[in-house]
Amino acid sequence: MPAPGPRSSTVPRGPAGVGRLLFFSRWLQVPLYLGLIVAQLVYVWRFLVEIGHLIAQVVTGIADGGANPGAPFTEGDVMLAVLQLVDIVMISNLLIMVIIGGYETFVSRIRLRGHPDEPEWLSHVNANVLKTKLATAIIGISSVHLLRTFIQPARIPGTGQIDTQAVMWQAILHALFVLSAIGLACIDRIMTTTEAGKHGHGTPVPDVVPAQRAKVDSAAG
Repeated sequence: MPAPGPRSSTVPRGPAGVGRLLFFSRWLQVPLYLGLIVAQLVYVWRFLVEIGHLIAQVVTGIADGGANPGAPFTEGDVMLAVLQLVDIVMISNLLIMVIIGGYETFVSRIRLRGHPDEPEWLSHVNANVLKTKLATAIIGISSVHLLRTFIQPARIPGTGQIDTQAVMWQAILHALFVLSAIGLACIDRIMTTTEAGKHGHGTPVPDVVPAQRAKVDSAAG
């Protein structure tokens, strides 16, 4: 009876082709990140414009915007202008994290390992870490807006009184942002601990080398 030959395996090409197509579709996100780079350029231009306004107001000593245009440019106005600049910078940092971290996580490796300018957070970035960092950045931006509201609160048109409801709702939203970031951090910690437990538990302990086992047995005898 002839020995059976090697079994001819026919792998369907359809699913593999579809899988490659689905995997290639990740490159469709590249225009989105390029669009965020354009938004980054817009924020750079806006930052330069705000710097120009700040220098002009400091030189002239007259406020050209805010609640009282034409009034003397005070220290409070300088603080509000600086907070506006800080707000632009923090949003720009948020864009950088989304562009670099999102591309590294969902599209392709940037291959910056060993580069002196590699961001510290990029070496261990993943979807959960990226969400936590984004939530932290949003809290920072919300803190700047809340500080601006406390310095120059919104007022009701006509009466000039402080709009307490607007201030209250902004503080409530900021607290919700903080709670959301804490929840994301706790979820990331739980998932990390669970994954570490799965990898650590059930790992077989290496057996003793036979030669060493013989020495142990002879010593015990």
